[in-house]
Amino acid sequence: MLNALWFGMIVASVLYALVSGEIGNLSTALLDGSSTAVELTVSMLGSLCAWLGFLKIAEKSGLTERMAQVLSPLIGRLFPEYREDLEIQGKICMNLSANLLGLGNAATPLGLSAMRAMSEKNPSDVPSRGMILFVVLNTASIQLLPVNMATMRASCGSAEPFAILPHIWIASAGALLCCVTVCKLVEQREKRIANS
Repeated sequence: MLNALWFGMIVASVLYALVSGEIGNLSTALLDGSSTAVELTVSMLGSLCAWLGFLKIAEKSGLTERMAQVLSPLIGRLFPEYREDLEIQGKICMNLSANLLGLGNAATPLGLSAMRAMSEKNPSDVPSRGMILFVVLNTASIQLLPVNMATMRASCGSAEPFAILPHIWIASAGALLCCVTVCKLVEQREKRIANS
């Protein structure tokens, strides 16, 4: 679906450029955009590699298990089916930590690892409540330190790349609270329906 959408946008742009006589500007914009994309990717790669390395060291050193123990009351309330499983709790913690730091790309492999561990515990083909809530938490996560956003702002010449912090905190906290509340309300409704 997404590929079809991108293809449609490209075709529409080329057709419009041909009709309006702006094909030269389209070619220039294409080259400039490609160059900017490569520069942005390289500038973000350094911070991404550093944080992925940090997260890997934390996992190997046992820090993830300690974090899981510290955060187990919170994770136990959010994910009651994994209350006794420190491995899954550790993977959830690492994913949430990466999201808290605003490292969406770094959080993806950690999230996939956590989801794989959860699916191994799930006997059904239908996602468990914990799996659904985990996807929701990933989609609407709080970002305490949005490293990727700050890196992009700095690469575009921002004098204060972290000036947007209060706005990001308010928006991401509001989104997370709303999503978790809806998830928990739906869970309670399903439990009532199942019990009646």
